[in-house]
Amino acid sequence: MLYSSFGLLSLAILIIINNEVLRNTGKDLSSASTLKYRQFLYAVIVYLISDILWGFLHDTHIIPLVYGDTVVYFAAIALSVLVWTLYIVKYIGRTGTKSRLLIYAGWVIFALVMIGLVINFFNPILFYFDANGAYVPGTGRYFIFGTLFQLQMVLAIYALVASIRTTGSDRVHYRTMTVSDAVMAVFIMLQIIYPLLPFYAMGLLLSTCLIHVFVEEDEKLEMDRKLHVVTKQAELEHEISEKARNEKSTYNNIADSLAGDYEAIYYINIETGEYQEFSPSEEYESMNVPKLCKDFYSETRQNVQRFAHPDDRRYAERFYYKDTMLKNLKGRSSYSYKYRIMVNGEARYFRFTLMLAKDQKHFVLCDKDIQDEIMAERALREDRKKRVTFRQIAESLAANYDVVYYVDVNNGSYVGYTSRNLFGQLEIDQAGDDFFEDTRKNIPQVLHPQDRDRVLDAMDRDSLLTVLEDRKQFTIEYRLVIDDNSEHTRLTVRKTSDSQHFIVCLENIDDEVKKEREHLKALNTEKELARRDELTGTKNKTAYKELEQSVQGNIDNGFDYLPFAMVVCDINDLKRVNDTKGHKAGDDHIRSAAKMLCDLFDHSPVFRIGGDEFLIFLRGSDYTSREELMSKLHDKVIDNMEKGAGPVIASGMSEYVPGKDIKVSQVFERADNLMYSDKKGLKSDRGGI
Repeated sequence: MLYSSFGLLSLAILIIINNEVLRNTGKDLSSASTLKYRQFLYAVIVYLISDILWGFLHDTHIIPLVYGDTVVYFAAIALSVLVWTLYIVKYIGRTGTKSRLLIYAGWVIFALVMIGLVINFFNPILFYFDANGAYVPGTGRYFIFGTLFQLQMVLAIYALVASIRTTGSDRVHYRTMTVSDAVMAVFIMLQIIYPLLPFYAMGLLLSTCLIHVFVEEDEKLEMDRKLHVVTKQAELEHEISEKARNEKSTYNNIADSLAGDYEAIYYINIETGEYQEFSPSEEYESMNVPKLCKDFYSETRQNVQRFAHPDDRRYAERFYYKDTMLKNLKGRSSYSYKYRIMVNGEARYFRFTLMLAKDQKHFVLCDKDIQDEIMAERALREDRKKRVTFRQIAESLAANYDVVYYVDVNNGSYVGYTSRNLFGQLEIDQAGDDFFEDTRKNIPQVLHPQDRDRVLDAMDRDSLLTVLEDRKQFTIEYRLVIDDNSEHTRLTVRKTSDSQHFIVCLENIDDEVKKEREHLKALNTEKELARRDELTGTKNKTAYKELEQSVQGNIDNGFDYLPFAMVVCDINDLKRVNDTKGHKAGDDHIRSAAKMLCDLFDHSPVFRIGGDEFLIFLRGSDYTSREELMSKLHDKVIDNMEKGAGPVIASGMSEYVPGKDIKVSQVFERADNLMYSDKKGLKSDRGGI
């Protein structure tokens, strides 16, 4: 009875905490991994029921009943481990050879157990009951439980490796599975040692509780959070008038509303320009726009000159060239622009949305009259300007920023709030219709030339949305040019809690940068002396080791490190110079070689890593021009050999190959081997001169 009581308690707890999963209610339970987990729970329930019955039947000594229940007991154990294996592999989502091997192992062990149970009827290899009705384990039982233990340990390692390769909530989930596998393995081992105690039931209870707390509940909370976000968005959209909401088109409902939500849709052959027009509205048809359907690009440019607002014609015409359309879609799923079209003497705004068809051979262009939408949005924007809550302002000004912009994510409209005048006498708009367009106009006027392109790339709506998907905020630093003086500025962008607005904060950090530079200058001077080779003035071996560790750390952490290459150099005939002219002449020879390398590779650090060995770490412009620089080095060496004056330097270069090179030393070794090949070649050439 005591044995069965633990099984009854385990069964009750399992059913209570997994009620939603077992009944297929609550969060979305239609995924393949969740189906496997539900099957695992059913297998565990079958096992617990057989374990409970075994506690009752064993005391009755009714051998046929106890024997039948023991068969179910073994089959349920094997089934639970099999389904658990399928769940782990499906949840982690790996599809490689290792995952398939785990699944095969689970099925093989399950098949072995079932075959063993059949054989046990004729030859008790797994268990039997003696004349007194006592349960006696067989040798096959230890083999079966041993293989189940090994499979659980392999699953634990499999989940642990997956956790190392991921981040966020998935890492927590995979580590929880690692612990659960380890717990089940330990309790399987205890079940082997103590066959008459319910240790495996204990392990299953602990494992299912862990999965419920750290995986199932975590995913349920994530679904609730997403539902909350959707609800908040719905509440916000409810404020817009019914007419404006019906007219507003978003990317998410294009597939359902293309036929009726646009004035016209064009399907365009990218290469030939031939096109088809679909679903033109009555208003659009009334304009009598000429269409031959032969050359979309030239026909549309002609129609722009005829129907577009005079002030928008030059702007609109530039969109209708094949190369421009392809360029605008590069790296994007769609691209939109708007301008005014004259309809019955009235200028109305139209939005044009360009997409690439699935066959990659056609454009899909949709145009929509958004005049009423723009008017409604302007009215709503004016209303929002008046009703920005204190919480949202306080959220942005908490860090005492100089300027804060409150930017609508969808249409780019914005309001600026200033606490101190960062811009001096510059006239910067504090409210507008398109923050990103105004930013693109202002950047060339106020930013330092060296920072303009970098900030222009960063201050793009789609780029910001992508960056802020997996982080709370984005920060970039640059220099403003005010009265011919540059001032360092930090720009921070974050999204509001409803994800409908950007908060763009500007802060003057000129004093902070100056203090940091002074501190770094003093610190670097001290450090630089310790890392400088006294003889040549280049960096020494200590400096190279620090660089190697830094680069290796980035590679180990999975960062996309900047492209780089290594050049390994060795001075030929240094021993001959020392032996014939003395060590002072040898030192002068080394200094001459160092100067030759520093002059040639003037944008990359040069390290003296041995008596006559140097290493150059190529990056930036030197990396881009690496082949040209190596050719110049070789030509200089040949010239020195022919003149019989100046150092003769053997060299070898190798580039870092992401995904292939996992150690910096691999790049070094390839370059070193190439250097030795060059050294042999130089000696051979010298022999022929």
